[in-house]
Amino acid sequence: MSFWVTVAVALGAGLLGILYLTGFFRRRRPNEPPLDKGLIPWLGHALHFRNDNMDFLQTMQKKHGDIFTALIAGQYFTFLIDPLSFGGIVKEARSKLDFISFAAELVLRVFRFEATHQTHKIIEASSTKHLKGEGLGVMTQAMMDALQAVLLQWQETSKEDPKSWKEDGLFHFCYNMVFRAGYLALYGTEPSGKQKEKSEQKDKQHTEEVYVEFRKYDKLFPRLSYALLTPSEWGQVKKLWNYFWQVLSVKNVFQKDNISRWISDQSQQLAESGLSEEMRDRFMFLLLWAAQGNTGPASFWLLEYLMKHPKAMEEVRKEIEEVVKKSGQEVISHQKPLNITKEMLSQTPILDSAVEETLRLVTAPLLIRLVLQDMEFKLHNGKSYLLRKGDKIGLFPFLSAHMDPEIHSEPQAFKYDRFLSQNGCKKEFFKNGEKVKYFTMPWGAGTSMCPGRYFATNEIKLFTFLMLACFDLELINQQEGIPTINKTRYGFGVMQPMNDVQFRYRCRC
Repeated sequence: MSFWVTVAVALGAGLLGILYLTGFFRRRRPNEPPLDKGLIPWLGHALHFRNDNMDFLQTMQKKHGDIFTALIAGQYFTFLIDPLSFGGIVKEARSKLDFISFAAELVLRVFRFEATHQTHKIIEASSTKHLKGEGLGVMTQAMMDALQAVLLQWQETSKEDPKSWKEDGLFHFCYNMVFRAGYLALYGTEPSGKQKEKSEQKDKQHTEEVYVEFRKYDKLFPRLSYALLTPSEWGQVKKLWNYFWQVLSVKNVFQKDNISRWISDQSQQLAESGLSEEMRDRFMFLLLWAAQGNTGPASFWLLEYLMKHPKAMEEVRKEIEEVVKKSGQEVISHQKPLNITKEMLSQTPILDSAVEETLRLVTAPLLIRLVLQDMEFKLHNGKSYLLRKGDKIGLFPFLSAHMDPEIHSEPQAFKYDRFLSQNGCKKEFFKNGEKVKYFTMPWGAGTSMCPGRYFATNEIKLFTFLMLACFDLELINQQEGIPTINKTRYGFGVMQPMNDVQFRYRCRC
């Protein structure tokens, strides 16, 4: 009898454990946000959230208001929708709301890199040194040289007339060119010696191969982040990890010439901190994705919007031509027609506005903080809620700010001059008659602000500057609409189109 009692107790304890883990016993406490666990144990709203963040959050907002807690794959997320209340989350002390712990959890899942607070400090310090100020000027020059090699010099090997029209998919072209140039600027080039042409050919073949493998990983990234890969997809991810850990291994990278100081300094500091070579190899791949996963897609959207809006294209091109003329240069040689400097990029307010407007329309990061202790949070309207230790709190500014018609009139429309300064003053935006501080958040905010945002912006601007200064370009079908976005990429930075659009281009020099 005692045996069956033991079995029954064990089964009962196991069942209680399962119910606990699935959130069965979770109940809303006094003054906590509305709680919605969905209908499926443990999963909760995971499928709806994964398939379309935007629709899920809009549905929950209509049901519960501007703050609510939802069960998603065994974890409880509190979402804040009111942009006027964002400051309370962004500015809260790390002792209460921590970004690094959540980021480390995600990085371990998608890159198998074991991040620490020390790693985060190294990234921040190195990015401040090399991706801002004088360091940004050096990186911008390296990207300038790499872009001209990819866009112009490598085309000389083609048997076609350099000035003849060429056709391509716009998304493929932009992502390919910006990625390959960024790869060379960051991870260096083949040692040339006396065989410069042979080395350039190796760089061309190598960067094309790396781009192809990177795109395979990029397409799997959202499902990998949600831990929802099929067995076949999981096998692909493992192969891709091994490929990049080998190609970007410390041993291989440091055989190259012209490695960026941003890459080399971080690797050296991680080594000095005691991090294993295996982890530093994985870190190299993490940096590649962080640096090049968004700039190519953003460049695509910017050129697509400009080509769909002739007035915007005319104004941006005119501004670029004036900056070139002011620099004393002319576009006369397709070997190296221009030297676009960091200073020249600071003289393009119209292009700046077009870039910011593009990022408003196509950038949809999900900003997450881990709640480290039970705490009170006050909304802008004065109402207070209690946040529970162990939960996560999320902001989705694409819905809350970018697409808010009160903050941005006609939010679905591309208005290239939306962010142009007025009378020399930075433009301000309002909601309910009050100034909105976080009217766009393409790079995150606070502790989750992208440390490489200035270099990323310069990459996008450099590519666009070169394309408009040195090439004629036009859509094959001007009547074709702007492509719809891939909704499964909500939450992961710059979104990608469901389909490519065909365009043609020819060198003007």
